[in-house]
Amino acid sequence: MNTKDVLYELRTKNGLSQDELAEKVFVTRQAVSRWENGETVPNTETLKLLSNLFRVSINTLLGSPQQLICQCCGMPLEDEIIGRNKDGTLNEDYCQWCYADGTYTYSNMDDLIDVCIPHMAKQGFTEEQARAYMKQRLPRLDYWKRYRELSDDGQFDAFKRQLIDEINDLHVEGMPKVEKLNALVGSYVNLPYRLPNGMNVKFLDDHTTYLGNQMEPEFGGDRCFGVLANMDFILICTYEAEGKNPELVIYKKR
Repeated sequence: MNTKDVLYELRTKNGLSQDELAEKVFVTRQAVSRWENGETVPNTETLKLLSNLFRVSINTLLGSPQQLICQCCGMPLEDEIIGRNKDGTLNEDYCQWCYADGTYTYSNMDDLIDVCIPHMAKQGFTEEQARAYMKQRLPRLDYWKRYRELSDDGQFDAFKRQLIDEINDLHVEGMPKVEKLNALVGSYVNLPYRLPNGMNVKFLDDHTTYLGNQMEPEFGGDRCFGVLANMDFILICTYEAEGKNPELVIYKKR
């Protein structure tokens, strides 16, 4: 689609009149009309406002002239999984798993490869093929080329180590010691837990990236432990395959 078609579709999908959209991005109704007629396109600053308003990339607003990929892991980027800066705006260089709220979540290439391998196995790669492919691909991506420049000098890794210590200090019966925390997007791990009053409650935000891991219990069985955490809380649960029948074990404010 062209920019004019994209803007018209987004405006009508969100139930906005031309006047209402104009007010939200600080232009006139006539400007919106000219965009939708294909006479002009929004300037760079207005494109940023539209991107934030509609939660889509500038690439999408321009009719998707290029295929975006995450410059950390190489994943193709769709609007739903693009990472966000601290101010909530989209960063079209990274996915939510690799970049969350202005923070790079991976500082070790091997750790990232270990996370990617199970997903690539579902696409028919063997572990050896996946590891060899990622070893070749990742160094070509911008994040790893500029790692020294973009690095936070280990601050995020120190935060993860602190979280791991706090989680292990809870001594949850049957749960093995946590060794690693990975980036996990809320929409993929936001399970509904049944409370004693019978209500089902979700504790997470689908659009937020958390740190967590899944572990097999020490005592065996068909339920896994799930761990999630961020600056504000630690959550530990158990569940069956594919997140079925989740049970909350601990929800602790930090």
